[in-house]
Amino acid sequence: MKRLGSLRDEFETSILELNRLNVMRIFEQVQESKEEINFVNDVIVPVLEKIGQDWEKGDVALSQVYMSGRICEELIEHILKKLSTSHTKDTIPIAIVTLNDFHTLGKTIIYSALRTYGFDLLDYGSGIDEDTLVNKAEKDKIRIILISVLMLPSALKVKNVRERLKMKGLDVKLLVGGAPFRFDDNLWKNVGADAMATSAKEAADIILKWMGELA
Repeated sequence: MKRLGSLRDEFETSILELNRLNVMRIFEQVQESKEEINFVNDVIVPVLEKIGQDWEKGDVALSQVYMSGRICEELIEHILKKLSTSHTKDTIPIAIVTLNDFHTLGKTIIYSALRTYGFDLLDYGSGIDEDTLVNKAEKDKIRIILISVLMLPSALKVKNVRERLKMKGLDVKLLVGGAPFRFDDNLWKNVGADAMATSAKEAADIILKWMGELA
């Protein structure tokens, strides 16, 4: 089988063309070599990150971004279920969500990477509003929420999440990410988040630090 790094271009092309048949053909090669987890970290996550960057530069369409995320999310779920990945960093309840919009690529990247790193987290889905998010977090006793956004109006609503958490007396860390926060370095502070991350590795490092403080 080709080395995983050499599969990235072929995988990216297949994903952008929505060629599920070729995506599965590539994955079958990976299954034969039993490198599924490495495939997630070395191929899927970097390809999704590149697609996100290309969208920000105007090189790919939003529809391609959306469908790329959906295809990869299905593939990653299949991999993790098949391998029955054991989660060892699950002492602090964590949730991830796409707030007020349906752009799932950023959430897919972070969720997928954190799962393979060994974190156990609840996926609250996409498009939910502030009240729904806070109510779910209260019910599930969540201590860390990862919020992914695509558009500035969604980013600004993180401030409403923070205010509602305070009203309920909930001590929850907010980690945000997405295009608006990369365009404005101070936006995450202005909306009341505790930190922002620009990559899966950065998110993992921040969460590990917080877990040490919250334990």
